[in-house]
Amino acid sequence: MMKEPSNVLILGYGEMGHAMEFLLQDQKLAIWEKYPQNNFQSVKLEEAIPKADIVLFCLPVNPHREIATKIAPLLKDGALCVSIAKGLDEAGQTAAQIFAEVFSSDHDYVLLYGPMISEEIRAGRYAFAQLGCLDKTLCRKIRNLYFGTRLYIEHSADITGISWSVILKNVYAMVFGMADELKLGDNMRGFLLVAAIRELDQIVCEMGGQAASPYHFAGLGDLISTGTSRDSHHHALGCMLAREETEGIEGEGVHTLKMVSQHNLFNTENYPLFQLIQGIVNKPHDVQDKIDGYLNQYFY
Repeated sequence: MMKEPSNVLILGYGEMGHAMEFLLQDQKLAIWEKYPQNNFQSVKLEEAIPKADIVLFCLPVNPHREIATKIAPLLKDGALCVSIAKGLDEAGQTAAQIFAEVFSSDHDYVLLYGPMISEEIRAGRYAFAQLGCLDKTLCRKIRNLYFGTRLYIEHSADITGISWSVILKNVYAMVFGMADELKLGDNMRGFLLVAAIRELDQIVCEMGGQAASPYHFAGLGDLISTGTSRDSHHHALGCMLAREETEGIEGEGVHTLKMVSQHNLFNTENYPLFQLIQGIVNKPHDVQDKIDGYLNQYFY
């Protein structure tokens, strides 16, 4: 017996909004876009929210607080908000922190993080994610939502750990693009993966997450996808930085570097690979020499 489709509201019609539309085409979909293009007809937020069983935030973190605050009084009982945002807002907060403050215990929310490159999803390829929540019944609800698709989901109760894993992996992904652009080879890629995951694990613990949390989909899995895929924006940024280009160097990883520094979120002096990437983003000159200097520091 087939289950009744859920009313799903997708917030944001960028690449991930399109990917979620592809995955959930058998559900009752509504899509809201603040700046609609190409004659796309967006639903009205005030009319769509009260009907929604699931609200998917396919948006950057920055507008999360504004939109969550706006929709909170309109959400019906039992509605579930889901964020896939992998960044920090201007206050240096994660999507999980924003949801916790805005929704408190009034509304349920979860985080969906992992290797989910939108181009691959829309091509019908596999994708994988961790669902961050404390209540396993919410995980079953989301698994049922995506049942029959090629998005496979596992549960994690370590919301802090997966949040920081997926956010910081965008920073580390850039150095893989640098290495590829400089033709440093597969051996270098293997080293960078080990060095990056070690630092990720240390930072996650410093931020209050669980040890070894980055060794799963939100960390290691997404780092490999983002750090090696030619479809990855952050890999492309690394290539640009290695070419000493300065125009167009923007994205979640670059913004994360800025927020970590601006809000002193953790002591970057303890993480030399993080500092290397930060230094290159700030001054993309002599990238090969900076990488050599980092390696000499690492091993001697």
